[in-house]
Amino acid sequence: MAPTTVLITGANRGLGKGILERYAARENHIVIAANRDPGHPTSQALKDLPTGPGSRIIVVKIDATVESDAAAAVQELVSTHGIDHLDVVIGNAGIAKVFPKISELKTSDLLEHVVPNVCALIWLFQATLSLLKKSANPKFVTLGSASALLGNMLPVGNGVYGPTKIAAAWYTAKINQEEEWLTSFIIHPGWVNTDMGTGGAQAWGVPEGPPDDFNESCNGMVRVIDASAKKSHGGLIWSFRGERVDW
Repeated sequence: MAPTTVLITGANRGLGKGILERYAARENHIVIAANRDPGHPTSQALKDLPTGPGSRIIVVKIDATVESDAAAAVQELVSTHGIDHLDVVIGNAGIAKVFPKISELKTSDLLEHVVPNVCALIWLFQATLSLLKKSANPKFVTLGSASALLGNMLPVGNGVYGPTKIAAAWYTAKINQEEEWLTSFIIHPGWVNTDMGTGGAQAWGVPEGPPDDFNESCNGMVRVIDASAKKSHGGLIWSFRGERVDW
């Protein structure tokens, strides 16, 4: 039986690592951890994580600011590691460095976020397209954010990160529309205690920190991805709790 092959960007820490750990613990899974520096100690440590029977972890370089990296990583997976299909691709990598009001926004900050949060997602999809087509049930999933909703806009400074995540969600939904064979959707991890989540809490004056549990979020996201199908999930936003989220 062919292994289930999962690729996750930004997988050496935070939610990406949490998702990776859960897939790697399963039987007969190849989990590909993509991040900008495979030689970093946090990346090297991924190879020592527990794996299920017949499962393994591969670490590849995808820097979200380098256009050619995703395609080069896929070529390496095929030629060096013998990967012939991808079942699940999870776009998790991104940045959130500043949280300005629009009146204080620097467009240079906005442009800095557009490349890793939006362009990188497009590059990732284009690079993995051929291997996704070889899966019997391919899925392309983007991690979204509650700070990127239009109908329930949070009353906080978010003039840089939010718009880029909205754009990423639009591309994810459009991919689902254009590719009839592919299930593509957005999943919200909640607001959890990661570097990014904690940074947001500090910027927004929330001393108690993010309210959602990290492990519950990771477990929930994997459950949602497992249960997803094009008819029920494609082009939509889902929370880690398995609930539909309005745009």
